[in-house]
Order: sequence, then C-alpha cells, then structure tokens
Amino acid sequence: MRLVKALLAVVFGLVALVVAALVFIPTERLATLAAQQFEAATGRSLTIGGEIGLSVYPVIGATAQDISIGNPDWAGGGDMLRAEEMDVGLNLMRLLSGTVAVERVVLQSPVVVLRRGADGRATWEFGSPEAAEPVASGSGGVPGLTLARAEIRNGSLSYVDDASGMDLQVTRLDATMSLPVMDGPLSLDGSAQLNGQPVSVVFRAGNAGNLLNGGLTAIDLEAEIAGAEARFEGRVSLADMAAEGQVNTVVPALAPVMAAIGQSGAELPANLRPLTFSGQLTHTTGGEVFVRGGAANIGDIALTAAADITLTGPRPHVDAQITVPVLDLRGAGSGGAPQAEAGWSRDPIDASALSALDGDISISLNELRSDSGTFGPIRLRSTIDNARAVTEIREARLFGGGVTGQVVVNNRSGLSARADLQASGISLLQLLRDTAGFERLEGTAEGRLDLLGSGNSLHAIMNSLRGEGALSFSEGEILGLDLAGMLRNLDLGYVGEGTSTIYNSITGSFVVTDGVLSNDDLLFDSARVQVTGEGQVGLGAQTLDYRLVPSALRDEEGNALRVPLMVTGPWSAPRFRLDMEALARERLAEERERLESLAREEARRLEERARAEAEAKIADELGVTAEEGETLEDTLRRGVEQRLGEEIGEGLRGLFGGN
Repeated sequence: MRLVKALLAVVFGLVALVVAALVFIPTERLATLAAQQFEAATGRSLTIGGEIGLSVYPVIGATAQDISIGNPDWAGGGDMLRAEEMDVGLNLMRLLSGTVAVERVVLQSPVVVLRRGADGRATWEFGSPEAAEPVASGSGGVPGLTLARAEIRNGSLSYVDDASGMDLQVTRLDATMSLPVMDGPLSLDGSAQLNGQPVSVVFRAGNAGNLLNGGLTAIDLEAEIAGAEARFEGRVSLADMAAEGQVNTVVPALAPVMAAIGQSGAELPANLRPLTFSGQLTHTTGGEVFVRGGAANIGDIALTAAADITLTGPRPHVDAQITVPVLDLRGAGSGGAPQAEAGWSRDPIDASALSALDGDISISLNELRSDSGTFGPIRLRSTIDNARAVTEIREARLFGGGVTGQVVVNNRSGLSARADLQASGISLLQLLRDTAGFERLEGTAEGRLDLLGSGNSLHAIMNSLRGEGALSFSEGEILGLDLAGMLRNLDLGYVGEGTSTIYNSITGSFVVTDGVLSNDDLLFDSARVQVTGEGQVGLGAQTLDYRLVPSALRDEEGNALRVPLMVTGPWSAPRFRLDMEALARERLAEERERLESLAREEARRLEERARAEAEAKIADELGVTAEEGETLEDTLRRGVEQRLGEEIGEGLRGLFGGN
C-alpha cells in the first residue's frame, strides 16, 4: 500500500505542477519540479526523460513520457518502475471547488521490478514518513480525492524474494481501478500472465480510505490462476495483514498452478482431481492462520478439517484434525495385484514434502474401500519435525484383523523408513494377495515385526531391510500344495490347482539382514503331517530358499517318512523339489545302523554261547558251576583253587600215613 500512496503522491505533485504551470512555470521545468515533489514525498528519485504535455479544458491534464522511479541504494540501483508514458487528467470544475477529481491515470507499458532482500527489506517500502501518511480527506491538508479510472496497459512485473528464492514474472499486465469517493467503494480488475500462466483478479473494497489507512475493511476478492479459482469474502487490515472471512477454491489441475508460482511438481492422478476447499479462515497479526469448518474434496474424496497454522518459524507449523468419512480407492490402481516378477519399483521416491512443514496431524478414516475389500475405522496421528515423520497407528481394522504400532519416515539425510507393528486376526490370503501377488496361503495371522530400511526407491528399501519379528498362523490352508500326499507318495504331482494342505498352526520367528529373512524354528502342525522348516526368504529379491522336513508322517506300514521338501525360486512361481539325496543319505544311515545292530547282536550271541560252553567245561573238569552274578574268570579261579586244595590235602594225607 505504500507504493499506492507514493503513486498518489506523484498524482498530487503533477496536479499541483499542472495548475502552477498554467500560470507561472515553463513546461521545460515541470520535469525537475515533479521529481523534487516526488523525492520529498517518498525519498526516491523520479526521472521524466521525455516531454510533458498539457491540456486545459474541460479536463486539466498532463502527459509525461519516459518516467522512472529508482530503487533504494541497498538494492543495487536500477529502476523500481519505468513507464513509456503516464497520463493524468483532472476535472477542472471540481478542482476549483476543492476536490481532486481524477478523471484518468494511465500508465503505458510500465515495467515494475520488486525485490525483497534476505534481511526482509523491500524495494516497495518507501522511507519517507510522508509516504506513510493517510491519503484521505482532511489528512495533511490534502483535498478530497476521487479517481474515475486508473489504468495499466501492457505492463510487466518481476518479483524476487532473496530469502525464499521465489521468482515471479508477470507479463501482459492490464489493470483498471476505480475510486469514485475516498470514503466509498474501491474496485480493481486486472489480468496478466504469471510465469506464462493466465491470471485474473477482481477486487472490491467497501471503504477505500479505511483500507488505505490500515483499518479493518470489508473486501471481496476473486482470483483465477492457471485455471484455478479462489474467492475470499470477509475483512482485512493492510496495516498488519490481518484477515478473516470465507474462502472458496477450486483447482482443476495442480501442475499449472505450481508452475505459475515458480515451483515444479508432478501432476496429481486424474482420480484425485479437482481439488476444492471451503472454510472460515483467520490470519492474525502474529502470523497465525486458523481454519475452521473446512470442507475439501480431492477428486471424489470428501473430508472435513480444522487447523491451526503458524507461519513465523523456519517452516510452517500445522496442527490439524482431518476426518474422512469414506475413502474409495476402487479401480484407482493399475488393475489387479502387483506383479511380483517385476520386482519392487526402482522409481525414485520424492520425500521432499516432509521438509515443507512441521506439525501434529490427526486423521480419522471411517471407511476405506479398495479392490480387495472394505476396511476401517483407521485412526492415525503423525508428528512431523524437520523432515522426520512419526505416525502412530492408534487403530487400523484391515485384512480382517487389527494393526497397531508406529511407522517412522526420515528424510533428514537420505530417506529411511522403520515399521514397528503388532497385528492380530489378519487374513493371510488377503494380505499376501494384495501386497505381493501371492495367493497360496490362507489362515489367520498374529505377529509382530520391527524392520528398518533405507534408500531412495522401494527396491533399495526392501533390499536394505534389517530387524526381527515373529509370526503365528492358525487354522488355515496352503493352496496349490498337498504336502502330506507329496511326501507320502514321493510324488511332485501333488502341486497345482485343486490341491491344498490344511494346517492347525504355523509358528516361527525370524531375523532380517540386508533384505533377507532367515528362520530356523518353523513348526507346521496339521492332522496329517507335522513339519519343521528352516531357510531364507528374499524380501528384496522376492525369492524363496526353504527346506521343510516332516517329523511325524508315517506310511501305511507305520514306518516314519522324513522326505525333505525344498521350496525355491521367485514368489510368483515357486518350485517344489523332494530332496531325494537327503532321503538316500538318511536311508543309508538307517541301513548302516541296522547292520551294526545285527553285528552287535550276533557278537553278543556268540559271546554268550562261548561263555556257556566254557562254564560247562569248567563244571565238567573242575566240578564247579557259576554262581549268579559271577564272572567266568571268578568261576574258573574258584574251581582251580578248589581242585588245588583237594590235591594238596591228598598229598599231605599220604605223607602222614593216610591220616
């Protein structure tokens, strides 16, 4: 507004000069006097490089050519405004009655260069105190002012903000302003090209004098930019930029609007357009924005919102509550489940939006409709601080069960993501089909996981995953595989459509390193087979390398079968192979054990027979029999001792005469 007041000061100066010139001043001195008048009012230089033409009746006027207004010294010189011609006309009769009735003010091909420095100073802020004085009837002796018509024809404007890096270029600017009375309505209509995109503005103020003096004034502003429409109806104060009123916007496409304000960005998908918003907005003198009763549409998605926004920090801070009654995503994808054979996407992930704001945002989603089912309610709370977002999953009813936990996305020094989740009652078929295109496992899942990954694409993140977790599946079915029939008959033909394995439970824990899940305690329990398993699952590569071993499967004769089953290959087409080499090794080990057992039994039998024969011979020759628990050696020694004693006794009797 200081610029407007400065331009009005130019008008007053020219009016005074025109009146004086009619009687006292030669036209060749008018340029010098006009420059002095402007510099005294604004502290800026005014140069009139061309001629000044005069008219007298019925409109008293002046036409000045080649006009320029200088920049302050800190801006590096140059011109803030340059125009080929400025034409001013006043109503002579009303001027004689004490009213400055401007019939016309026309700027032909003006070029305006506005700049805000890194320290906050702006080239359109005039330093002279007089420039800030109210322009109204009775202020400083300035007579009442009316403006029938002010025009800018074929103008251009450049705006550069050194602090934010914003660079706006306005061309083909045509504008018309009308101010019938200073204490009455003001109207402004304009159109232009902003960074190559069409822009138009319609502005109405209830009291021009109050508006220019910084008072709270009723206004109606309609703007159109690159096809987007916005309207504000309420009250504003230009002195401190306070505002309150009703806002309505419609944005058919986002990319042209971003291009118009000097930003780049991809276009939103067609199903998320147009964007609309309506609500009560309040902007305070302290730089705070309050939104109440907000209602928005993102394509067919309707939501309500309330927000408190602070704009004074390094980034906008947003505290918001958003409610989405129904989010319908049916048919929004590329059609069908993701194709696992294509692998994870290598497209770069643009997480720059995390740096756009800080805040605390709560989202309540009552119902989520997708091609795989209807989910909800879902309640989330995200805290964003310096490009790091922590989302607390307070409630999420999905895939037939519930999920709680926390997800952290950090883009401070490269993108990373961590998920610490607990799940219960999850439908495995629905989950794996919709997330990985895998449709071979039914059941209900309970589990926990804590995984961390980093990288600038989904492929990089999945291949860098590390962490741990545990899963438990109950009362389900493996589709396309009759595990018991395959192992019992040693026939891989038990794979394919129409086959299945019903299980009571599957339990196991795992660790993940560099995108590879490792497990060594899988236990598969069913009425027909009990199986243990160990191996690896390539979460990044989408591969399987797993070994299943039955531990309680018997053939028709009751013999235990332990035929390992190898599951390898990609998720989309896993291969099943009976490990016959392992079976042969096991059978060879069993046969060796059997033969060794027979040999041990034969050796025992021979040993017992030899003992029996030895005992009989001892009994026959020595006359003693083995006592219970006595070894063969003890029996033999006892027999020898007994025989030797008898022989010694007989010898002594013979020696002493038989007595």
